[in-house]
Amino acid sequence: MFFRLVRENSRRSRKENSIFFSALVITVIAFYVILSLDSQDVMVFLKKMESNAVDRLFGLVPAMYGVSLFLLFFLVYFAEKYQLDRRSHEFGVYLMLGMRRGKLFAMLFAEELFSSLVTLAVGIPGAVFLTEMISLITARLVGLGIIGHRFTFSGKAVLGTAAGFVLVRLVTLTILSGRIAQKEINQLLSDQQEEKQKLMRRGMAWFCFFTGTVLTAAAFLLAQRGFSWSALPAMGITLVLGVAGVFLLFHGMAVLFDRKVKKTGVRKRLGIFTYRQLQENVFLQADSLAVSCLLILASICCFGFGVLVSKGAADVEKHTMDYTFQGEEKDIRDGLKASGAAEYMQELFEVKMGSLYEGTKENRLSAQGFIEAVEKQKDSEEKTILLSNLEYFTEPYLISVSGYNHILELQGKEPLRLEKGKAALYSKQGFYPSAIKSIIETALGEDCSVQLDGKTYQLLPQLCGENVVTDRSITIGLGLIVDDKTFAELIREGGSSHWNGILMEEVVQKNGTMQTIAAVNDLLRGTDLEYESYLQNMGRQLFYAVASGYITTYLAVIFLVIGNTVMGVQFLMRQKKVERRYRTLVKLGCHYKMLCRSAREQIAWYFGMPVLTAAIGSLFGIKALTNGFLMQDMTGSGETRLLIAVSMILILCVVEFIYGAAVAGLSDRHLSQVMDGRREED
Repeated sequence: MFFRLVRENSRRSRKENSIFFSALVITVIAFYVILSLDSQDVMVFLKKMESNAVDRLFGLVPAMYGVSLFLLFFLVYFAEKYQLDRRSHEFGVYLMLGMRRGKLFAMLFAEELFSSLVTLAVGIPGAVFLTEMISLITARLVGLGIIGHRFTFSGKAVLGTAAGFVLVRLVTLTILSGRIAQKEINQLLSDQQEEKQKLMRRGMAWFCFFTGTVLTAAAFLLAQRGFSWSALPAMGITLVLGVAGVFLLFHGMAVLFDRKVKKTGVRKRLGIFTYRQLQENVFLQADSLAVSCLLILASICCFGFGVLVSKGAADVEKHTMDYTFQGEEKDIRDGLKASGAAEYMQELFEVKMGSLYEGTKENRLSAQGFIEAVEKQKDSEEKTILLSNLEYFTEPYLISVSGYNHILELQGKEPLRLEKGKAALYSKQGFYPSAIKSIIETALGEDCSVQLDGKTYQLLPQLCGENVVTDRSITIGLGLIVDDKTFAELIREGGSSHWNGILMEEVVQKNGTMQTIAAVNDLLRGTDLEYESYLQNMGRQLFYAVASGYITTYLAVIFLVIGNTVMGVQFLMRQKKVERRYRTLVKLGCHYKMLCRSAREQIAWYFGMPVLTAAIGSLFGIKALTNGFLMQDMTGSGETRLLIAVSMILILCVVEFIYGAAVAGLSDRHLSQVMDGRREED
């Protein structure tokens, strides 16, 4: 009988508060995904190439897990408090019928344990399925192929998820049970008393609103200007200003709503009642809404930041060559043949490069013509940075046009046509941010020139940036592409030869890019060849994408779920506490649809104000995060960041609509019970 009662009570609680149950399932999935990182295919693969970076990522997992449990505690606390308050009358009946308090607490613990097991039983299989899909999709995208995927099940992640989840729920129940123990039977049986609310004076509300606006704007301004990222105390100042600003802003928002109400009027149907409810639910609950707003803002910023990092990592490099070897051609070809790697190579071609200083010391560059073209551009911070860099543009790297043109042909692009007295300006893709790159391209379009060894060379009106090597054996900020004859004259010692290798297309299509390069690397380890492979480049890009994707998405989900669930549960708690008001309206002849319409309007304001504030803040927050944590070549243009921010806001709108609809459904059910109570009395 006891266990049957436990099972039925647990099932009823999940049904009555489906929002909370769904949030817990999502949390379990997120916990498992982040704790099982070290066993997932993509991370095992990355471990071979970016071991130090991956180890640092794994080192962050316990910290994220601890922070998540801390946040989960508050989510569970508010939700369990709501559940126990709803069942207060039920507990009083149990005690009145002779149930001992010890047995009542045992029943609650059993219900909590049973409910936790059900949540884990639903969440863990979903998490395993999700991680398998992530691994399969990632393996396909990066060239590991389906054959490189193995099914993984992390027992350690299951134990960590279950232990943390159950511990938080039981600790929360222990704290809340103490409140039940202090109440007498008559207190449990009686309806809850409404809490007294204290209205803020109008002048103080205006002060809070303007002060909060100023502090919030100051925090965003400090973050975007770079002050916040200069030192830890500066970051602390920014956080204090931002958090204090949001809290004051919510305390003062009642003034704006009050003005709106006076203009539009509230004397229609349940207008006065709805307005009073909004005063108590929204404006007099400012602290909890401010916390939810901050969590939602953090969620949008984390998600947007992760998208920018992934996009930036993918855009910085483009795959053209598979290998770059350094040395003499004969030694390279002999080494490839002896190791057996030559069977995998479709092509090997040379790209000649050399510093102008490698010729004679008289071979100096005069870039005055190009500098003058840059000086004509519109004044900006980027222009100042570029002119400062051009002061050191005296001994640039020269690139032979024949090798560079072959790279263009591999990419399906038109080759450069360097007639006599012509040269092309080169800058490695991603070396300069888009704003500086735009200034360079505009200056090149104004018919500028440079002087090499006393001879004038007209610059082509285009900036070249295709990668001349596979990874990072050479990085050229600003260089010049010249014809082969000019290169031989200026770089008299021959410069350095980089031999780029292309894998056979048939083998790559059969085994996948990553698998093929890994196999060739195994063959080359026994040789003395100096080389780098696309695997290193891809590993770095993939690490940025995966690390940002996993961490930021994990944090975004945790913040968003907790922020919204806390709002939903608190609204339902407040509605339960003022149930007497709804009963009074029913006795006065109010219809069910009118009650539901009033409740839905309250829900719209209750969710809308923190969500709208967070959405506006995210337009600045994403930019501030990218400026503080990302390299210039990964931040993207202002338009890109704005587009990503808007996309995140649209996704947020969909999520909030789902949450709002779920809360409205539970509210309608509660109001239906109020109506049922009237019918029973009749």
